[in-house]
Amino acid sequence: MTSLDDLPLRDNLRGRTPYGAPQAPVPVALNVNENTHGIPEAVAHDIVASVAASIIGLNRYPDREFTDLRRDFADYLGHGLTAENIWAANGSNEVLQQILLAFGGPGRTLLGFTPTYSMYPLLSSGTSTSWVAREREPDFELSGEYLARVIAEETPDIVVLCAPNNPTGTPLELDAIRAAYEAAPGIVIVDEAYAEFSDPATPSALELLPGRPRLIVSRTMSKAFAFAGARVGYLAADPVIADALRLVRLPYHLSALTQAAARAALRHSDAMLAVVDDIRGQRERISAGLSALGFKPYRSGSNFVFFGGVDDTDKLFRQLFERGILIRDIGIPGHMRVTAGTEAETSAFLDAMSALRS
Repeated sequence: MTSLDDLPLRDNLRGRTPYGAPQAPVPVALNVNENTHGIPEAVAHDIVASVAASIIGLNRYPDREFTDLRRDFADYLGHGLTAENIWAANGSNEVLQQILLAFGGPGRTLLGFTPTYSMYPLLSSGTSTSWVAREREPDFELSGEYLARVIAEETPDIVVLCAPNNPTGTPLELDAIRAAYEAAPGIVIVDEAYAEFSDPATPSALELLPGRPRLIVSRTMSKAFAFAGARVGYLAADPVIADALRLVRLPYHLSALTQAAARAALRHSDAMLAVVDDIRGQRERISAGLSALGFKPYRSGSNFVFFGGVDDTDKLFRQLFERGILIRDIGIPGHMRVTAGTEAETSAFLDAMSALRS
């Protein structure tokens, strides 16, 4: 039987493991940070109607500039943004990949602060960009002083800052992002995939865009919008960034169906985001419950809780799985991650943790 070793695979891909998370038909799946609340029925009907209407024109290529969608994203984000400030792709992963294709590549480096999103090094290897990983500060935080010092030491071509950070949920202050940008010689990406789950008073890196042409703020519809299956990600930046990405994007990379579905969802952004407050509440409930059981939950601005104090992560994963509950063992000794789901899902998780602790 032929194996990868028998193929002329690029050297920097040999021995790599593809991205993946356990998938299983369990009653309570809290391992991949989905919005488990789903799409409101009335909104779903409008999305279906919009997609159905777009089918009539599928004999033609879609608008390769997805102009209307970019305008809708700009209206949603505010901050004085226009369609020229926006770019989109099939999930924020493709957005990040396009950034690396344009600004990374052989002989160039991407700096990140671990533990962080596991796709960053995979995207780096896929684009032949060298991945440089530096550890985060105590409690997985990042200060502006530390960021500036590390960036000065590494002089990377691209810096990626996950805010709030995945898998730890750690928020990142605007002053720290300013310091990183001032120290960086190249592109600075702020990955705000979980921004909508931050506490309401938390400012976005979108505020820092004016006058900073090397700053990119990446977003997704997968999380707060409960749109993970639609695969829609986007960014906000100086218009020149979109010009650069046009050089590397595939032709007509956003299908007409994707554009129609995303525009319909954005028309109902208030309804789509109505559950965010409840998710924040479940997140705080998980943190309080885990703390009461003797675990160490870290502060989170996301839709999940990262917690320490686990004696055996593999054992706990299996014990919960046997009870129909799936959480994430992310490979950090003594630590695990759980998504804040519905009230019933949160109760099931906390009840199981309490039973296992007793």
